[in-house]
Amino acid sequence: MSSSLRTSGLLTALAGLPGERIAVGTIVAALQDRAYALLVVLLGLPNCLPMPPPIPLVCGLVLAFIALQMLMGRRMPWLPKALLSRSIGKPELNRAVERALPALVRLERFSKPRLTMLGSPYAVPVLGLLMLVLALGLIVAAPLIGQIPLGLAVCLVGLGLVERDGVLIIIGAVFGAAGLLLSAGFAYAIFSGIHELLF
Repeated sequence: MSSSLRTSGLLTALAGLPGERIAVGTIVAALQDRAYALLVVLLGLPNCLPMPPPIPLVCGLVLAFIALQMLMGRRMPWLPKALLSRSIGKPELNRAVERALPALVRLERFSKPRLTMLGSPYAVPVLGLLMLVLALGLIVAAPLIGQIPLGLAVCLVGLGLVERDGVLIIIGAVFGAAGLLLSAGFAYAIFSGIHELLF
């Protein structure tokens, strides 16, 4: 895929790949050097809306796996063969892209290369640490709404990586901090309730 395409163009191109089903491996190969950034966006998107368990948990676990590879400085993400061979139905992919495009196009109007050091390949390990923290937050997020700030944070950081927009990455980090505080409060309430019941 052309490196000049923006995020919305990349997602549209993915939806236009031939076949009734598209293998995960085909998607990763098509993303080329922007595989990390687009995988981050794709993992964040489902959590931008109220979603029942276990969707935030699954997205959080996969995101943590991706984040660890970013931390290690891998140029391209590695995924198990069993996952790469799994496929996504074209109708499901098209629906997800159609739902995501309006918001992405609006963000792209605001986005441009700024503070590009934050979106450079050299910053990937640092952003990997941020993604790992957000992933852990998703794993313990409050059901239905607790994952929304974290999902937005993940999408904004991923979009900032694609667009080389450090401002979007910073905004994403702020949303992430709010989401982590919400998740921490939820976890504290659960542990406090258990403690009171037992003691």
